[in-house]
Amino acid sequence: LPCLLFLGNCQLHTSCGIQKCTTDFVSFTSHLNAALEDFDLEFCKALRAYSACTYRNSKVCRGNLAYHSAVLGIGDLMTQRNCTKDGPTSSTNPEMTHDPCNYSGHTEAREHQGGEKIPPPAYLFCGLFGDPHLRTFKDHFQTCKVKGAWPLIDNNYLSVQVTNVPVVPGSSATATNKITIIFKSYQDCTDQKVYQAVTDDLPAAFVDGTTSGGDGNTRSLHIVEKVSGKYIEMHARYIGTTVYVRQLGHYLTLAIRMPQELVMAYEESQDLQLCVNGCPSSERIDQSGHLPLPVRGQLLPRGGAAHPRSVYTLETATTKCHEKMLVKDIYFHSCIFDLLTTGDANFTAAAHSALQDVEALHPRKEHWHIFPRSGGGGVGRDSKFFVSLGLLCLILVAFL
Repeated sequence: LPCLLFLGNCQLHTSCGIQKCTTDFVSFTSHLNAALEDFDLEFCKALRAYSACTYRNSKVCRGNLAYHSAVLGIGDLMTQRNCTKDGPTSSTNPEMTHDPCNYSGHTEAREHQGGEKIPPPAYLFCGLFGDPHLRTFKDHFQTCKVKGAWPLIDNNYLSVQVTNVPVVPGSSATATNKITIIFKSYQDCTDQKVYQAVTDDLPAAFVDGTTSGGDGNTRSLHIVEKVSGKYIEMHARYIGTTVYVRQLGHYLTLAIRMPQELVMAYEESQDLQLCVNGCPSSERIDQSGHLPLPVRGQLLPRGGAAHPRSVYTLETATTKCHEKMLVKDIYFHSCIFDLLTTGDANFTAAAHSALQDVEALHPRKEHWHIFPRSGGGGVGRDSKFFVSLGLLCLILVAFL
């Protein structure tokens, strides 16, 4: 009789297909980015496809330990991600799954067309917070003046400009009170969209009043309000980019994750980008990694307008920052610098949130923490940085 009539018996003579099921699941999920909002949706689709594959192989794999482990693992993952058993599944045909407005699928499409294995796209991170402290796409950490309007990013897909204002009289330190972001028009995915935030006005919409770009069904670009007036996220699926904007105290912070190939897509005339090339040397406050002595007390003119005196000493500032940040990395030291410079406890929250944004968006966990270099370039407790801060306390006592 034809084998089709005795499908079960024929399958008994074939090998268990659980390895193929697992390989397909890995293929479906390897490009997914947990920081993007559609992660759970796509992960659940892959899990349902994995589950369907194991079901199709249930008879021939019933004595296979890897099969039973996979079934249990799928159930656990579906519970953790709140996946429904019924719903769409990932397709085994790359041509059918390719979405031109989903950057994470571009590599797979090129792979399918060219027949060559293409490595997954590399992502980069940039952040700005505090007085202000800049972490570039190259993971260089700088403290800058950059008073006025400066471009953080300016490439063929995205422009980000920040405006910084002085925080205390007599200090060159500034902080960000305005952020303008332009998502440039891209194919059929989105029209140009402009977002602008200023102190005490952190909207959950673009300047034209919309909350998304392109087709509302695909959500290739959209804004999510996390905390009203304090924290929003922008997700641009078509360029694989995520942006966080927060207000802490009177100032704004920004964090962004973007594919490397798009970061580097700019013309020669667009080379002034703080996230790409850092601050110009004339705008640097730090000196080869050393945060300098905050000189607010020294530069205040006698008889001039009094600024509220800081309640922080080196010891109390260290204690305050340690409450939020247990790891004594550059974010911890920046927190101390900001407290001693401004006396504003909101800068502690800014440093802590900046580190949280790194952990959410930076693609490489081993690079989350940047530690001061030892010797001449460091800001550790035994370094020149803390010697300078110790002198600061004596100077402030003398002036106050």
